[in-house]
Amino acid sequence: MTTIPAQQPGDGDSSPSQPRADDAISTRSVLRIVLTVLLVLGVILLVRLLWQPITWIVIAAFVAVALAGPVNLLSRVMRRSLAITIVYLAVILAPIGIGALVLPPIVDQGVGFVNDLPGYTNDIQTEIDKNPKLSKLNTDFGVTTELQRVAQDAPTKIGEAATIIRDFGSALVSSLFAAITIYILSIFMLARGRVWIDGVLSLRSGRESKAASVALDRIAHAVGNFIAGAFVQATIAGVFAFVILTILGVPFAGALAVLYALFDLIPLVGAFIAGLLILIVTLFADFPTASIIWVIYAAAYQTFENYVVQPQIHKRSVALEPFIVIVSVLFGGTLFGVVGALLAIPVAAAIQIGAQEWWRYRLEQQDQLDTPGSGAAAAANS
Repeated sequence: MTTIPAQQPGDGDSSPSQPRADDAISTRSVLRIVLTVLLVLGVILLVRLLWQPITWIVIAAFVAVALAGPVNLLSRVMRRSLAITIVYLAVILAPIGIGALVLPPIVDQGVGFVNDLPGYTNDIQTEIDKNPKLSKLNTDFGVTTELQRVAQDAPTKIGEAATIIRDFGSALVSSLFAAITIYILSIFMLARGRVWIDGVLSLRSGRESKAASVALDRIAHAVGNFIAGAFVQATIAGVFAFVILTILGVPFAGALAVLYALFDLIPLVGAFIAGLLILIVTLFADFPTASIIWVIYAAAYQTFENYVVQPQIHKRSVALEPFIVIVSVLFGGTLFGVVGALLAIPVAAAIQIGAQEWWRYRLEQQDQLDTPGSGAAAAANS
């Protein structure tokens, strides 16, 4: 007969040390969570404080990737340093030349329009007096009286406009400093960026380094295609603008078309801004016929470009669905303004490529683990 020993008092209960171990683990977990939350908050605060230079660095990286194509092309026939110098000199001289071509005519015509505005109001008064219905409306609402008052005061407002231009000049100086900083940063990135990337990738295993290199190359290729697509889009906009302005007989049609093409590089709102500037010129070209036709054309083309031309071009250049293109531009513009709208499409393409390459890398790892005898080979490669 088997004798079961009597259970001693306290047997079967957890030992006194067990609750202490659980308490220690619980305390350690809570501390880890608290420290993680504090670290995340600290990173968010740091990013907020450094948001402006971070934005400059992101834009500089975008510019470096965009100019890598022309630099690599010229590097085939000359030293890379000389190729970088030529490309960046062209980047500086191009906007200066375009500004010298476009701004003086717009300023001269604008001043002429303000000076001739009283004559335009007299012509409107004459036409209204010839029409009994318009004359009655004018008598009831005093439209021409108000127009004449505005016309008489317009030349005196030029001095006030000078004050506005002075304030604008102060903002322009700040923007110029940011542009120079971005310009210099992009030069360093273009000259040494690949060396930095290779140095970082060399710290990882061969398989991970190769996967990351493929992803980065695809992202760079997508950004280059985006730039090419944007220039194709701007060229189309400029050509159509030149045709319609020539038909309307607007002076300086070529310069205004170049201005329209440059602003068209800004997604969603760029062509609208350029359209307003060109509308000022049409006011004294053939008012009101040319102005009305231009407003109708600009609104129709802006809508057509935003929802047809731009999505289709970027679908082929960065392999993004038109829906994703429109949504990314809307989100980027809402969150970060013009800069966000400019970078939205390449950022969306980068996210898509990164997700694709990461998933492909995970599938390859899983296939190798499922293959018999692959464990030793995987350990040797890692």
